[in-house]
Amino acid sequence: MKALLLTREYPPEVYGGAGVHVEYLSRALAKLIPVEVRTFGDQDMRDGNLVVRGHRFAQAAPEDAPQKFLVALQALRVGVSFAGRPVDADVVHCHTWYAHFGGLLVKTLYGIPMVVTAHSLEPLRPWKREQLGRGADLAAWIERTALEGADAVVAVSQDMKVDILRHFRVAPERVHVIHNGIDTEEYRPVQSRQRLHQYGIDAGRPYVLFVGRVSRQKGIVHLVNAIPHIDREAQVVLCAGAPDTPEIAKELEDAVRRVVATRDHVVWIRDMVDRPTAIELYSHAAVFCCPSLYEPFGIINLEAMACETPVVASAVGGIPEVVVHGETGFLVPVERQAESSFEPADPAQFSRDLARSINALLVDGSLRKAMGKKGRQRCEALFSWGAIARKVLALYEALVRIASPA
Repeated sequence: MKALLLTREYPPEVYGGAGVHVEYLSRALAKLIPVEVRTFGDQDMRDGNLVVRGHRFAQAAPEDAPQKFLVALQALRVGVSFAGRPVDADVVHCHTWYAHFGGLLVKTLYGIPMVVTAHSLEPLRPWKREQLGRGADLAAWIERTALEGADAVVAVSQDMKVDILRHFRVAPERVHVIHNGIDTEEYRPVQSRQRLHQYGIDAGRPYVLFVGRVSRQKGIVHLVNAIPHIDREAQVVLCAGAPDTPEIAKELEDAVRRVVATRDHVVWIRDMVDRPTAIELYSHAAVFCCPSLYEPFGIINLEAMACETPVVASAVGGIPEVVVHGETGFLVPVERQAESSFEPADPAQFSRDLARSINALLVDGSLRKAMGKKGRQRCEALFSWGAIARKVLALYEALVRIASPA
């Protein structure tokens, strides 16, 4: 058995949860079977059973292509490149719509089963049109064709399985729920505070932490709008970079400017920080906040929990399958404007509700400590990558048996 994984992101080119997922899944699978990863970039690496080959992305479409179509056109061109190299795998496994076209080509040309892991769903990300224009329609077409043509679809949460069945013509028996995971040996509390000092964070004062992209999906603007309602003695650390669009970047800039005009102790780290820095930030935070408006799973919550930090998160998508309300943190309900909208019906109320849950933890150190310990225990018990890799391999083996019966 050999698996071919196709992905947009792979180290060192990782900016979101899907890239983290593929990195750790490929390593865990490679302890069991040979694994080849084809990704967007210039990677060229071999480590035992694991081979990683990059395919250049930036030059994959004409320079004069319309800017908002460019990303989708590049993805198609890289997909052709993925399939252009000889394939000797028994199964192809695709991650995010960027890689799906390559998977469809490999499935068709080599006659092997195709697995698609759905990390998010384009019908539930209407803000992508702001970013890609009608290129978002091309992305949605690629995703629909792949999910409906896949031999198996992996949903990273039960909630996502419901969404897949609602929005796509996929038989329920072809959708398998396999959660994301966390490496609890790597993600664990650390004592070092060097990076806190580097970014101007006062190690003697509690802080609320956000880690993620500047994206409407991540709800960071609603957290910034909650800051005036958060205990003034606390710091707020926004580790937020890689804005999706100039528009959301400006919106966040304006929101932060309004807040810092009347309040101290707001630190904005505009870098996508490396893993040791993130682990140090998680380890010393009093509260981690995940205000996402759409989150099929939310690996960042596992990262914080593994570092023994309690979580305040919006009760959307797969987050309630990770964060246990009242045990590992608090969940904040989000009433939506409409079924098709992921914006809060009352954004000001949502921000106040975030602040209320954050403040409940800031004033109670023993509660923070107890929730942090329970979060760590939950990560160790339920979300190890070794267990997840074994579930994925069992799925591969079942598909290959169906495709090639004895």
